[in-house]
Amino acid sequence: MRSTVQREHRQLKPFSHVHPATGAVAASGKWRAWVTAARVPTLPAAVSPILVGAAAAARGGHFRPLASLVALVSSVLIQIGTNLANDLFDFKKGADAGERLGPLRVTQAGLLSPGEVAAGTIVSFGLAALLGLYLVHVAGWPLLVVGILSIASGVLYTGGPWPLGYHGLGDLFVFIFFGLVATMGTYYVNADSLSVPALVVSIPIALLVTAILVVNNLRDIEPDRAAGKFTLAVLIGARATRLEYAVMVTVAYLMPLAMRLSGMLSNWFWLPWLSLPVAVAQVRTVMEGAEGPPLNRVLKGTGEMELLYSALLAASLLL
Repeated sequence: MRSTVQREHRQLKPFSHVHPATGAVAASGKWRAWVTAARVPTLPAAVSPILVGAAAAARGGHFRPLASLVALVSSVLIQIGTNLANDLFDFKKGADAGERLGPLRVTQAGLLSPGEVAAGTIVSFGLAALLGLYLVHVAGWPLLVVGILSIASGVLYTGGPWPLGYHGLGDLFVFIFFGLVATMGTYYVNADSLSVPALVVSIPIALLVTAILVVNNLRDIEPDRAAGKFTLAVLIGARATRLEYAVMVTVAYLMPLAMRLSGMLSNWFWLPWLSLPVAVAQVRTVMEGAEGPPLNRVLKGTGEMELLYSALLAASLLL
């Protein structure tokens, strides 16, 4: 009983406006709960594909500033909606019960009610859909399909009768929708077409976006297994998951050289390698066997690595 109280105290400590008896959160503390629920360290996963997709289109002489900005905001909203949906559905399925190793989950901690998180999810996806209508107007019906599938994947990752993340498919769907589709969709918004170079530049972004999820699932192998959440990390084990992370990051950093050899990048192809120190630090920590909460730092570091890599890759596309 005492350990339970201590865990709850640790969870609520960052929010000094939680009433000790009722657990209610004062209005002045609500914004902090929403910021926590948005999981800011994961948002580079929404920004990076837009940067690279827009830069790839601009390299070919196609760039729509307003459409790219709308795509960026819509992508961030979809990521936030996905994070809120995960918070809510994992709570409902009991995946966040017990001692949590990852960042605070606001529904489980009682900082926001399930109804509030559900409403936030609807608002986030709804705003993304409204912005998406402008993209459909600019680039046509294919963007409608992309938007519907992206939002659906965000919900179905942990929601629905057969949640993807609970059956080992989370990595694949993040790679496809938050990597390949997001990058090529941005290219399409600007160029009204797709191309082989657009596909190629989306691959390292997809790898690094997925690496964020891999770290998250590596950290949560034991609690996920106990909760019946069979992520790919649970299915293949910690050792193979660490190798998966290292391979993803390594291949992403080899891609600029491959793109230079194929003529897709100029002599500035090496710019993404300026982020190598950050990448090496994350891979070393993972491969040295870090477990539990220390992987939260790797999660944040992987997001920072992806954003820096993407900005530098975008620059190399433009130079």
